[in-house]
Amino acid sequence: MKIKNIISIKDMNRTDIDSIHAKAEEMEKVYYSGSEILKGKILGVLFFEPSTRTRLSFESAMIRLGGSVLGFATDAATSIKKGETLADTIRTVSNYCDAIAIRHPSDGAAKVAAEFSTVPIINAGSGSEEHPTQALLDLYTIRKEIGKIDGLTIMLAGDLKYGRTIHSLIHALSNYDVKLILASPDELSLNKQTIKEIKNKGIKIITTNKIKSYISDVDVIYMTRIQKERFLDPSEYNKLKGKFILTSEMLTNAKENMIIMHPLPRVDEITPDVDNTKHARYFKQVYYGVVTRMAILDYVLKGE
Repeated sequence: MKIKNIISIKDMNRTDIDSIHAKAEEMEKVYYSGSEILKGKILGVLFFEPSTRTRLSFESAMIRLGGSVLGFATDAATSIKKGETLADTIRTVSNYCDAIAIRHPSDGAAKVAAEFSTVPIINAGSGSEEHPTQALLDLYTIRKEIGKIDGLTIMLAGDLKYGRTIHSLIHALSNYDVKLILASPDELSLNKQTIKEIKNKGIKIITTNKIKSYISDVDVIYMTRIQKERFLDPSEYNKLKGKFILTSEMLTNAKENMIIMHPLPRVDEITPDVDNTKHARYFKQVYYGVVTRMAILDYVLKGE
């Protein structure tokens, strides 16, 4: 069987995405009861960066499908601290498991891992570059909560420069008939090359440094935090933090069925009073993350 890696959302087309979503729908049926379809399989979870939802949802997904998990949540107790290269770590761990989900602070790390692995590699976040499985679960959330993706107006707001979830999501959305509003501080705007690529696919894009002006027009608000860990100069982060904040008061004229999403963790960009509104979906997103990753694991480990 040809190894099926998930490195970049750009490697997937609409048919691929829709197929994984169809599988995720099936996985919802066994979410609580569990399944044995991956019994005997082992997932290596190698997280060189902090994570709550991504790591635990991969582990939950594997266990719910009857498989097992091994790995680490920090490189502090690994041979990386002795100077071992990423390539050698991957060569080693490939002998212990049937697939590897990796998160790493460096751009391109997942691609490097795929070059040296003998088992499928799943990119669980590489630097500020990409987070493809997050994009897949984000689209699944929209599909489930609104009933469609085509025809929607979607606002991507916050840190569009360093947010790897944004970089994957915007390319995933470009497979559908959507209108995008990119809202960010000028210093954290999406790079011009990506905007050009998306526009060349026929997607209409509006850029703004305000959120409130467009809230009544959108079907989805996708908020992101300012990525503190990506700033080389802490003073630059301090200058921008708290600049984009969504409050319940701002939702007065929102569409009845508009939904608010966030990849989490949030800091101060969504105030707690938004949690109790009919629009909040970011904790439901967590559930959709598990079933989507169940579908992804089924895809890479069964080869179907």
